[in-house]
Amino acid sequence: MPMTRPAFCDMSHQMTSFSANLGFLWTELPLPSAVRAAARAGFAAVECHWPYGTPAPDLIQALSDTGLPMLGINTSRGDRPGDFGLSALPDRQREAREAIDQAITYARAISAQNIHVMAGKAQGDAAQGAFTGNLLYALDQTEDDDITILIEPLNPTDAPGYFLSTLPQAQSLLDQNDHPRLRLMFDCYHVAKAHGDPLPWLKTLMPRIGHIQFAGVPDRGAPDRGTLDYRALFQAIHSLGYDRPLGAEYIPNGPTEDDLHWLTDLTAPQP
Repeated sequence: MPMTRPAFCDMSHQMTSFSANLGFLWTELPLPSAVRAAARAGFAAVECHWPYGTPAPDLIQALSDTGLPMLGINTSRGDRPGDFGLSALPDRQREAREAIDQAITYARAISAQNIHVMAGKAQGDAAQGAFTGNLLYALDQTEDDDITILIEPLNPTDAPGYFLSTLPQAQSLLDQNDHPRLRLMFDCYHVAKAHGDPLPWLKTLMPRIGHIQFAGVPDRGAPDRGTLDYRALFQAIHSLGYDRPLGAEYIPNGPTEDDLHWLTDLTAPQP
């Protein structure tokens, strides 16, 4: 039976719900145990980066026990030093498509809703062509699945040389390859580092967004620290009609359980 969440963490009354990104949260635990920890903390969903070292049946059991959906996974970074994705690398198409196939197989097994196709570090027209071709390949291979293919701009300070680094670049890709299952992963942290205030971009791009993530700016810590007012931003996202869990992709300051005050502090009604 699904795990019962403790009453003090029950978020059913809140207008915003959250997904725990297990690439950063509870990283000291095996992935199935991290899923259970996220459920105990009151998260409404989970997501992760690269789950491939965990046997799918073990993760399926944890998701079943907790009742949490898996929102998304990433394609592999690659196996060479410095790799951070493969799909925009013109000379590594075979590896890129093997990584896409791997992600699709795993996503199907665990009923993941989204696959983030990682572009990798590359520049130029050849990289653009490679990335477009591999995105179309991913869409074609998931034609019979209810899986959304995501692209995500990563700010150039944190990910120098990454092919997809700005929202206009991502918007152009989406416009050129208009498909209902090709959507934007909008990470408020990366957007703030690259462009400043995320809210105008959220208003413009909301129809193209498949998933939203967040972290404190500028240090990628918990959202109750830093320069972005996430209380106001969460409210704005809700008012724009986004009703899916928001991805908590931040680096905790110590044990994850000790850095979760924001779950209630940023969503509780103000006096």
